[in-house]
Amino acid sequence: MAKEFNVPPVVFPSGGNPGPQQRRLPTAPFQPSKASTPSIPFMSFDIGSAAASTSFSTPQYASATIGSGGGGGGGGGGSTGFEDEPPLLEELGINTKQIYQKTLSILNPFRVKAYLHEDADLSGPCLFLMAFGLFQLLAGKLHFGILLGWVIMASSFLYVVFNMLAGRNGDLDLYRCVSLIGYCMLPIVILSAISLFLPGGMAINVVAGVFVLWSTRVCTKLLVELASCGDEHHGLIAYACFLIYMFFSLLVIF
Repeated sequence: MAKEFNVPPVVFPSGGNPGPQQRRLPTAPFQPSKASTPSIPFMSFDIGSAAASTSFSTPQYASATIGSGGGGGGGGGGSTGFEDEPPLLEELGINTKQIYQKTLSILNPFRVKAYLHEDADLSGPCLFLMAFGLFQLLAGKLHFGILLGWVIMASSFLYVVFNMLAGRNGDLDLYRCVSLIGYCMLPIVILSAISLFLPGGMAINVVAGVFVLWSTRVCTKLLVELASCGDEHHGLIAYACFLIYMFFSLLVIF
């Protein structure tokens, strides 16, 4: 049996098929008013007028010169601000001339210039420790951590020993103690460089003993002259310094 479906008839508004004259034309897209924001060209949708009216001028920068000569009316010349800036190393507190002079004073153990070490710093000691570690690395020994730890322990040990011996009159601070021990590491650094070319045995032991005595004499001389009440306990201070630099020499030998 055929099943019938009830389909409603299609009814057009005019009663027939729509003709060409009855078709709805598409409307134009929305266009905002051109006179709404005439002073802002980039807000206008008229590309031609915006491109014609927009003009970009070259940016003007202020002069980087700083006038010199007080409140004059522009009579004096100006100088750039970068020329008046101090060097970068000076801003970081690194005085290369002072480090060079201190290094030369350590090289002569019989004429130690203690006044050069009155202004303590850690730039030179850090440089010597890095050089010592690099020479040890060339010898196949990785001692960077040991060097840093032993310098801290040795400085604390010497600081406590000296102030206990001097009593209330002791004026040696820990910062200066670290600076003096670090600068007096220079003979040990030279020893580590020489040990790369020396054979082991008695020769390296004798050379190491000479360099240890060198560092001990210089460090003791500086401590006695820069810190008060050091003359009374010269021998004990020298023994403490000898133990410190003996450990560094053992790192080079073994």
